[in-house]
Amino acid sequence: MVKADLLIHGGAILAPVNQLPLLQTGKARGGLAQHEALATANGRILAVGKLADLEALISPNTKRFNLEGRTLLPGFNDAHVHVWKVGQLRTTMLDLRGVTSLTELYAKVSERAKALNPGEWLWGRGWNEAKLAEQTMPSKQALDQASPQNPVLLTRTCAHIHAVNSRALQIAKVDRHTHVPGGEIDFDKGILFETAYGLVFNAMPAPTQADYQRWILAGLAYLKSLGITSATDPAVDPALYAAYRSLDKAGRLPIRVNLLYIRRPDGGTKTFPLPEKYRSDFLRCDSVKFFSDGGLSGATAAISQSYRNTEGPSRGVLRFETEELYQLALEAHSNGFRIGTHSIGDRALDQVLSVYQRLYQTKPSTIRHRIEHFGLPGENHLALMKQMNTVAVPQPIFLHELRENFRRYLPEDFICRCYNLKALFDAGLTVAFSSDGPVVHEVSPVEGIKAAINEPMCKGNGVSLDQALWAYTQGGAIAQGDQGNRGSIASGRWADFTILNGFFEDLDSVGIYQTLVAGA
Repeated sequence: MVKADLLIHGGAILAPVNQLPLLQTGKARGGLAQHEALATANGRILAVGKLADLEALISPNTKRFNLEGRTLLPGFNDAHVHVWKVGQLRTTMLDLRGVTSLTELYAKVSERAKALNPGEWLWGRGWNEAKLAEQTMPSKQALDQASPQNPVLLTRTCAHIHAVNSRALQIAKVDRHTHVPGGEIDFDKGILFETAYGLVFNAMPAPTQADYQRWILAGLAYLKSLGITSATDPAVDPALYAAYRSLDKAGRLPIRVNLLYIRRPDGGTKTFPLPEKYRSDFLRCDSVKFFSDGGLSGATAAISQSYRNTEGPSRGVLRFETEELYQLALEAHSNGFRIGTHSIGDRALDQVLSVYQRLYQTKPSTIRHRIEHFGLPGENHLALMKQMNTVAVPQPIFLHELRENFRRYLPEDFICRCYNLKALFDAGLTVAFSSDGPVVHEVSPVEGIKAAINEPMCKGNGVSLDQALWAYTQGGAIAQGDQGNRGSIASGRWADFTILNGFFEDLDSVGIYQTLVAGA
C-alpha cells in the first residue's frame, strides 16, 4: 500500500462541487463538499475522508499538517492572466496604475527618462483616463517635453490603447498616412488603437529570453502568494513560449501554467504557424488565441451602438474579417487545438460565435473552445454558448476597478448586461473566473470573489459564494481541458491547495495563509 507523504487535518477542507442546479440557483453552501482530512503522496491526493479512515495510510515518515481551524480549498485557478506582464510591472516597467492626473503621469515619465541613457526606450503601463483629473489621454506633445531624448511607449491599463511620443513614431516609421489592419492611429495626439501597437513594439529592441524568464518568474511568484496554483497566460508568442519551455525543463516554474498561443500578433498581417503542442505537469500548450475586438474600459470593444464620451472609434474595432478568422480558426480546430478568442462587444460575439458554429458543423469535435472576457452577451449569445458547450472566461474584478469606465462609455442599454455574471450561471454555462492582470491592479482571487458577489453593475446580478469558488477552481480547470488533474479535491488530482486564514462569512477578514503546489 502506498503511504502518505503528508496528512492534512484540523480544519475545513472544502471542495466546490459541479452540481449545475445548485450553481444555477446559487444555493448557499449547497455546492461545497466538506472533508475532515486528506492525504497526499508523490505530489497528488492519495485519499480524502474521515481522519480515522486515513490513519492506515500513515507511516513514520508522513508529515502532519494541522490546519488549526483554517480553510483549505483546491488551489485557485486564474484562467486568464498575463503572467509575464504582471512580472514586468513588478520589476522593470514604469507602473502608472494609480496615477490620478496627467501632471503626475508626465512627472513620472520625466523622472524615469532621466535615469535612462539617451535613446533607450521608456516603457510604461497602467494609465486610465477615467481616473485622471483631466479625464483625457496623454498627448504626444507633452510626452515629447517629458522625455526629449528617449522614445516613449505608455500602454493604457486595458492594453488596447497606447500613448507614444514623436521619437517612438519616428523610429517605428509611422506617419499620418500609415495604416494597419485592425487598428487605428491618431498621429497628432500620439495615440495607437488595437493592432497599431505592433508597429511601435516591433521597432523596440526585442526582449531577450533572460528578460522573459525574469518577468515570468516574478509574475508567477506573485500569483502564488495570492493562493493561485494554476494560471492561463494568454497571447504567448514564440519567444515567450521558448522562455516558458526552458524554465519548465529546468524545473523552475513555481505554479502550473497553461498557454494560449497567439496566431496573429499586432502590427500587420503576419500569422504565426500553429505551435508544437507541449504538456508536462507544470506547463501545457495545446490552445491558441485570437483577438476579435478591443477593450471595454477604453471603448474599443465592438458594439452595435455608439459609445458615449469617447476619444476613439465610435463603435469600437473588429480586428478580423469574418472569413479570415474562420479560416485561421478552422486550421487550429482541425488540428485539435482549443481556441480562446478575446471577444467582448456584442458585434464581436456575433462574429466569433458564428465562426465557432461553423467549426463544429464543418468538423464535429468534443474540444471545448473558450470566449475570453464575454463582457456584453445578450440572450442569443448565452443560448449559443450553452448549445456549443463553450466556456466563458470573464473577469469579476473588472466590476470593482473599471466600473467608472463602463458607466462613462457604455450606452445605457448595455449597463446591466455588462459582465452580468449571474446571467452566465443562469444560462447553465461553464464559467471560469480570472483577473486579466495587469489590466487591473488587483489580481487576487479573493478580491475577485468579493467583486463577483457584491459589486454587479446592476442590483440582482451578483453571484453566490458557491458559484464564485467553483469558477475560480473547477471552472478554470475545465477551461484548460485538465479537470482530471486540477480544480477539485479528489483522489488522483494534483495536491495543489489554497489555505485561507478564515472563510467567507466575513469577506473582509479572509486572507491567504499558505499555497501548496504538489503538496509542498
